[in-house]
Amino acid sequence: MNAIEVTGLRKSYGSVHAVRGIDLSISAGEIFALLGPNGAGKTTTVEILEGFRSRDSGEVSVLGFDPRNEGNAAREWRNRIGIVLQSTSDSGDLTVVETIDHFSGYYSNPREVDEVIHAVGLDEKAGSLIRKLSGGQRRRLDVALGIVGNPELLFLDEPTTGFDPEARRAFWTLIENLRGSGTTIVLTTHYLDEAEALADRVAVINNGQIIEISTPSELGGRSTAQALVTWRDGSEVKSEATDNPTALVNKMTAIFNGEIPELTVTRPSLEDIYLRMIGKTHE
Repeated sequence: MNAIEVTGLRKSYGSVHAVRGIDLSISAGEIFALLGPNGAGKTTTVEILEGFRSRDSGEVSVLGFDPRNEGNAAREWRNRIGIVLQSTSDSGDLTVVETIDHFSGYYSNPREVDEVIHAVGLDEKAGSLIRKLSGGQRRRLDVALGIVGNPELLFLDEPTTGFDPEARRAFWTLIENLRGSGTTIVLTTHYLDEAEALADRVAVINNGQIIEISTPSELGGRSTAQALVTWRDGSEVKSEATDNPTALVNKMTAIFNGEIPELTVTRPSLEDIYLRMIGKTHE
């Protein structure tokens, strides 16, 4: 069974059509990334999936449940999901361990508090007051609160904002471990390298519509795009786009009788493809 099924999803705010007929299927155990510029409709879509926002039309199933339903079934459903919002407010006068322990009481099958603290790399800050944490450490606490309930489905909204490079890599390992335990993860991020490192598939959303859903390596024809071969010829840097970079490099090797000066062979990055798809270029 798919963890998420969406058909014909629409949402408008007055004359503004935020979501315009989205169809989406996310498999159980998959890491799925939603990419799009600000105002593209991805936040509205995710909030509908989380049950925080109503929809105008369309069919939505999240873990076999319609998020707009209420009552006991909704409470049981929320027990199965975890959410890490882009920004949160918390009690600065509680310690890290007190906060996580408090939130664990909301769930029927929570993870061990010490295990969660270790998983997000806050062992040395377990007894620290939240108001004394750095921005990156507070973000790790947000992630801890999202996973303490041992969710089947985890929503992550810009999870590594404020992380230094080392902390981001550690977080990526955490997410991969969660996927390994069977957790389905829906990720929104502006970091294209993060989407490429983590996601099994990505969806690019713009103007309320999904442009394409694919793997990071195949999005927008990336895997078959021409390679750009660049080299130095005396004082001049030359380049050539080609469908067969190996043949071109072999040809250049013969011309230079061995080592090709300053040789590089590149294909479009995920960022290149993404910017092209949403109609933007590098500045």
